[in-house]
Amino acid sequence: MDAFSTVIRVASHEQHTEAETSTFMSDLLGGRLGVDAYTRYTEQLWFVYRALEDAAEALKDDAVAGPFIQPELMRLAEIERDLAHLRGPEWRETLVALPATEAYAARVAECAASWPGGYVAHHYTRYLGDLSGGQIIRDKAERTWGFERKGDGVRFYVFADISNPAAFKRTYRELLDAIAADDLEKQRIIDECKRAFDFNGAVFRELGEQFPMSA
Repeated sequence: MDAFSTVIRVASHEQHTEAETSTFMSDLLGGRLGVDAYTRYTEQLWFVYRALEDAAEALKDDAVAGPFIQPELMRLAEIERDLAHLRGPEWRETLVALPATEAYAARVAECAASWPGGYVAHHYTRYLGDLSGGQIIRDKAERTWGFERKGDGVRFYVFADISNPAAFKRTYRELLDAIAADDLEKQRIIDECKRAFDFNGAVFRELGEQFPMSA
């Protein structure tokens, strides 16, 4: 039988690919959108990570979610530093969640409050994704908009306390393999993982509507 970390990755591959190849993300990575689109995307991340990290303290001793709560992954403070750089010190005054972002963050908060396995699904899709594919976004942002390498504006993507990302991801996948869940619960977690990617895709679609590529 395949390891759970393999099963969850394979099962959510289609949704993951759809989110990664959205029109908005393709245009952003292709350098066809301005820094305002990048900033708006960063603002949406703030709402999702606030929902994830507001729950961390309450879940740190939970048998299912607790092992995944690791301080070196926390991103909210870094997002806030980036937004202060991108929008200025009053960035909170103009912070607005898209409807898709509101739904996404609400689902994360709901899982955090009532279903640790669902929280793990969202934790996995966000943190492991940003530790991996997020580095492509960081590199593109630095080259396209002139941010200092690993500096203000892209700190969200800089996991300064993780010296060996590959080893960290292996350890994270081992935690998934050892998760305290039976087969039925594991299937529910897989389904929630797919749902997380769908939420992410919905955010990208709404961002794409806000920032259609200039003709």
